[in-house]
Amino acid sequence: MATSVRLWREGPRFLPVFPHLCLLKDPHHCTMSVRRLCRQTGLSQWNILYAKSRSAPDPGKLLAGPNGLLHCGCRGASICRPVMRLSLPAHIRSISTCSLLHGSQKSSLDPMPPSDPHQLVSTELSTLYNDIKEELSTFGSVLRDMSHYYFDGQGKAFRPMVVLLMSRACNFHNGAAENSLAHDSQRRISMIAEMIHTASLVHDDVIDEADTRRGKACVSNLHGQRKAILTGDYILTVSSMALAAIGNKDVVILLSQVIEDLVRGEFMQLGTKEDEDERFAHYLKKTFKKTASLLAHSCRAVAVLSGCSKDVQEVAYQYGKNLGIAFQLVDDMLDFLSTEEMMGKPTAADLKLGLATAPVLFAAEKYPELNAMIMRRFSEPGDVELAREAVAKTDSLQQSRILAEQYCREAVRQIHQLAPSPERDALVTITQKVLNRKK
Repeated sequence: MATSVRLWREGPRFLPVFPHLCLLKDPHHCTMSVRRLCRQTGLSQWNILYAKSRSAPDPGKLLAGPNGLLHCGCRGASICRPVMRLSLPAHIRSISTCSLLHGSQKSSLDPMPPSDPHQLVSTELSTLYNDIKEELSTFGSVLRDMSHYYFDGQGKAFRPMVVLLMSRACNFHNGAAENSLAHDSQRRISMIAEMIHTASLVHDDVIDEADTRRGKACVSNLHGQRKAILTGDYILTVSSMALAAIGNKDVVILLSQVIEDLVRGEFMQLGTKEDEDERFAHYLKKTFKKTASLLAHSCRAVAVLSGCSKDVQEVAYQYGKNLGIAFQLVDDMLDFLSTEEMMGKPTAADLKLGLATAPVLFAAEKYPELNAMIMRRFSEPGDVELAREAVAKTDSLQQSRILAEQYCREAVRQIHQLAPSPERDALVTITQKVLNRKK
């Protein structure tokens, strides 16, 4: 059994991401333990933690493992869970086995960097925006230029990246390294997802009367609101035509649900719940419809195209749903933390639009006077400043991050039900990138 091992990162904060953890007394046990762990459990991946500090409790014990595993082959190893309660003062070095192949008995412990999610699908992403522009071809130069405006390659391409990684992870889980027909259709889902997302941005800028988007003037600011609305409609129309061309009824239904959710979410955002106890549930439901629905249904769509079982389709859906909600929670935090230059759009925009996001809702638990401001949508002079001050005085941003972490942990738990693959691991890495992003 040949083992390729890579260095992940240092620090105990990263531990909860992994489902299988083993803490070793010294690095010389790595090769033996990886072989025995995989032989005993049939798993293709284990994550090895080497504690350098003597202050680590029981450095030879197995910290977590699948049911039925009694011994990992290390001296004094035993099962001790749950991992989530682990708090080590030790300086920890984490090593993850990235591929375990039958054959030579030699092992390589040379550290390798973790897979870059973007790099894994860079070939598909490299032509994504040009392919979208081709779909948006039109004889009218003004409409063409307006519909192409945000497909300039300057966006994060976050949604297409997630959809493409999920496609490959599902294909591999379903027993095929690559299925050309499914792969082409799955790539088109990634394009459609980006088109739907971009159309919603064009419409949002009209509703919010925004001036900038991604560090440049928004379409409605350049061409007026009427033309901007028509441009968003045109992008949605073309995305619907591309969706119909895939020829899968179930997939059409899934992505059509996204468009309905976007509209319903926007209407939910226009209102405020009078009952304070219902506001957070309202906020999370709105967040799902406006942000997470697109990821959730797109991930399920590519699982359908892979021919995956209903259970695997649900895994893909739940991963997208939880990742999408976490993404928006972090976005709402950044509205209080980042500068306009970093975000590429005005900060404190939500408060100025009258929106109470997670940080404000958490702060209202300590400052009940915020409830009146929430009901009047921060419309009176000084409301925005007072709300920002209340958020700064409380731990509401930390509470928002904890909530985002909980959604990311659930996304990781879901995706670990798929067969181990570089793409599955990249989807885990994305949850950390979402939590740590600055813009």
